[in-house]
Amino acid sequence: MSSNPPAQHLSERITGAADALRRQLGTVPPLLVVTGSGLGGFASRLENAVTVSYTELPHFPASAVVGHAGKLVKGALHGREIVVMSGRKHLYEGVDAADAAIPLRALLKAGVRTVILSNAAGALNAKFDVGDLMLITDHINNMFRNPLVGPNLDEFGGRFPDMSEPYSRALQAAAREAAREEGILLREGVYAGNLGPNYETGAEVQFLRQHADAAGMSTVTETLVARHAGARVLGISLISNTLVRSTGPVTHDEVIEAGREGADKFSRLVTRIVRKVDPSA
Repeated sequence: MSSNPPAQHLSERITGAADALRRQLGTVPPLLVVTGSGLGGFASRLENAVTVSYTELPHFPASAVVGHAGKLVKGALHGREIVVMSGRKHLYEGVDAADAAIPLRALLKAGVRTVILSNAAGALNAKFDVGDLMLITDHINNMFRNPLVGPNLDEFGGRFPDMSEPYSRALQAAAREAAREEGILLREGVYAGNLGPNYETGAEVQFLRQHADAAGMSTVTETLVARHAGARVLGISLISNTLVRSTGPVTHDEVIEAGREGADKFSRLVTRIVRKVDPSA
């Protein structure tokens, strides 16, 4: 991994990426949805969509992981413009946390104020089943990586951002109401973000289930960046496998398949949430 870049150099790259976003997309909507493994199909719901590949945007690292398309899609959902980040670069791919955060920081600089993050996660809570959706109420940064390490970018936020409410309580309330209206069972719990790329050992599962309800390899660093910038965050996990009732090896194919099977339910929930929230609040 590279060392943390100087603040001026990092700020210049974020500004360059934000300028490119404006050129490619025009006005950047205040609401961003980031889709996790197998959930990128949500973007197909957008009307009058404009699609931009990460390869067309400076400092947007594209993931090489199956299930992450590596594209931005701007469009309308029930009359409200949003932008979807279909796929993201993971820290386990060898990128520095500050570099991985450039796309989100560029979007925040360009106008995003509300971020809906999603991921595929393994259940630590024995009550959860494959295909369940879990509302993230809090998280544990078990990656031991933080994109805020290094010189502070004052244009985004202060040196020591508060994390007493990483996931907006108001957005959680909207998600619960949306789930009731759609008839979707919405679990709730704490998300443990692990570095990966390996799945958890049996001993790690036993340790983590004392503190968390699901585990994955993303989301935490994005939440830190968004909250540092004062944006509101909502987190949703699709339970792709059960770590506590596993009867065999966990595979990425299994995760992707669970994503496909749960994609419609996820899309219905997020669509209903988008209709309810004021993304500029």
